[in-house]
Amino acid sequence: MKAISILVMATTVFVAGNAQGADAGVAAATLAARADVAPVWPRLEMSQDQHLQDGLAAKLESLGLARHAQRGRLAVALVDVTVPHRPRVASVNAHQMMYAASLPKIAILLGAFQKAHDGEMEMDAETESLLTQMIRRSSNSAATTMLERVGYSYVAEILRSDKYELYDEDMNGGLWVGKPYAKKAVWQRDPLYNLSHAATPFEVARFYYLLETGRLVDKKSCARMKEMLGDPAIKHKFVKGLTMHRPGSAIYRKSGTWSTYHADSAIVERDGRRYIAVAMANDPAGGRWLSELIVALDELIFDPVNVAHDHSAEYHVTPMAPPPSAPAS
Repeated sequence: MKAISILVMATTVFVAGNAQGADAGVAAATLAARADVAPVWPRLEMSQDQHLQDGLAAKLESLGLARHAQRGRLAVALVDVTVPHRPRVASVNAHQMMYAASLPKIAILLGAFQKAHDGEMEMDAETESLLTQMIRRSSNSAATTMLERVGYSYVAEILRSDKYELYDEDMNGGLWVGKPYAKKAVWQRDPLYNLSHAATPFEVARFYYLLETGRLVDKKSCARMKEMLGDPAIKHKFVKGLTMHRPGSAIYRKSGTWSTYHADSAIVERDGRRYIAVAMANDPAGGRWLSELIVALDELIFDPVNVAHDHSAEYHVTPMAPPPSAPAS
């Protein structure tokens, strides 16, 4: 499904580029005709920005993290969404599936709002309270209650649906919740890597991009979900780094920790700029890595050259590297 969409997007970019020489009156008329049509949002896999990509590589090197990324122990995705219809992506190991602990609770959040929207569940005060505890405080009991209420198969179907494509075997997986956050039996591990709670940085970034552009369920649901992601109660990783070094940042996030696995994900807003950051690590020092990394990612977003790209005449993005081949079944 995504392969077809990528081809269409590439064709659109090509046509748009050639249209620059067209008559200005025709272009204006075309834009006017489309004014009442829902926007066609760019696909993130077609939106790699080389300046950001080079900057990310340099930051990982300076932090001493490049060698860990090369060994597959660190995966990162960064998306500048200051101008939402012109996202710019940088990443390393973006399509790598990793155990993500509590981070995939965002999939339960989406499932709950989708089921309520479809009239199959009531979004009452108790449900909203449980969802908020699940996200802000990472309550395992609240997550398990909501997962069982929404339904394991329902959440999986939403993640794999053509509407969201947040778990896609052609993209090496993505968000997956196949076990309660309790000492209970596994429902179903992910089909590719046999993981119970997993994610790729790319699909988590897509979750936040869909949220930020009002495309998870509907705009009202997106606003409520984003509110729940705000005011995080756990102050480690991204939150620790930004609070110490970038005070005043608004952070909408979900993290995860288990054993040597450390994950964090967020929409960050400050001084008129907005970006999505996702990082996943498998190392005892992973929590510290992420606290330092988020400050470096923030520096990339506020770099004057990157800022100048917001409204430059040309939108210089290219396709990301394709995901790795999935393991043989």
